This record gives sequence, C-alpha cells and structure tokens, in this order.
Amino acid sequence: MNKVAVLPDDAPHILLVDDDNRIRTLLSRYLGEHGYRVTTAEHAASARQRIEAFTFDLMIVDVMMPGENGFDLTRWIRTGSSVPILMLTARGDPDDRIRGLEIGADDYLPKPFEPRELLLRLNNILKRTVAPTPTEPVRDIVTFGDFTFHVSRGELQQGGETVRITERERDMLRLLVEIPRETVDRLALAGPAADIANERTVDVQVNRLRRKIEKDPGNPVYLQTVRGTGYRLMVDM
Repeated sequence: MNKVAVLPDDAPHILLVDDDNRIRTLLSRYLGEHGYRVTTAEHAASARQRIEAFTFDLMIVDVMMPGENGFDLTRWIRTGSSVPILMLTARGDPDDRIRGLEIGADDYLPKPFEPRELLLRLNNILKRTVAPTPTEPVRDIVTFGDFTFHVSRGELQQGGETVRITERERDMLRLLVEIPRETVDRLALAGPAADIANERTVDVQVNRLRRKIEKDPGNPVYLQTVRGTGYRLMVDM
C-alpha cells in the first residue's frame, strides 16, 4: 500500500472545480503526490461555498459544467479576488480561450491533457506570484501619472486607492517595469500560455489592463504599442 504524502503546512492550496468525479479523483491524487493541497468541488455552487470558507493559492475551473458554467464562475470570482485561475475545457475553439482570458483567467488548458503539463502550468503560475528578491535591479515603487505600482507587493494603486488586478496583469506590469520605457516582446508578455499565444491573445490581455490604467484605452498614454514588436510602459523617470 502506498503511503499518503504528508504535506507541509505551507503547501500551495488548490481548488479543483470539475463535474467529472474521475478527473477530480485522479488530479487530486496526482497533485497531492507533487506537493499540492487539493480541495475539490463538483459544481459552481459547491465551489462558492469552498471559496467563502477557505483561502486558495490557485483555482482550476472546468468550463463545461451543468448549470453555472466555468465562465460564469470565473466572472464571479473576479468580482472579489485576483487568485490565479487556470481553466479546463473539452473545446479546442480559440474563441473560448479568448473569452476566458477576457474575463480574468490566467491560463487555459484544453482536454484531454497530460497531468504533467497541468503540473508544469501550475508551477509556472505560482512562480510568477513570488515577489522579486531584493537583489533584483528593479525599482520597488514605480509611478506613471497618478498610478503607483509596488513591485514586490504586486499592488497597483491610483491616488492611494488599490486597483484590483489579476495575477496575469500583475505579471505583465512586473515585466514592463523591469525595462521601463523600453519595448517588451509580445510573446514575453504572453506568460505561461506562450506556446499557444497569438497576437489576439496578448492584445486581449493588454487591452484588459489598459481599461484599468488609461483614461482613453483607444489612445493609450502609459501602456503603448510598439508596432510589430510588443509594448512599453511609459513610467515616470
């Protein structure tokens, strides 16, 4: 009989939301063997109860669920949390991927998939949430207009008030302020989904961030497009 792994108290806590009991069982066992603490929910209503009772480091949400689907649940989560979300779906339609990113998902994995690929994506997402070490040559506080971005805390403020951003948007800001006023390649901004990224995907993520920091997202002052290459953030020097 295999021994059940004893996880440390600080093991990352994941909420897995999927109506397929077989998938919940297999992924719970697999992720538990690789150092994750997993709580499961079979539908959106159950997930809401878990979210109100526990704090999670990351959520895996299936798109195709009976009743309230994964898109609806993700949209609800984003009204009060920036926790990283990875969406699962049986569909390979790129429009579904775009829709998930538009409402705040951080990554997207179509079914069927290899558990090892899911594990790698989870690891990459969580690595991005770790604050930079003090030795990194990045200013900890960067300003542009009336916005202030605290790099180590990953916190964006406007006039002293916190602006809610997702983990994907937080990661994009960190990449942009590493080389202020310089161009960051489009694929670098694509993050963990770079293997499936296209111009439309990255543009969706950038436009979502622009809506939070630009008075006129159609004529951006701070987050500017460098045609054919990528984007740059015009911070105060």
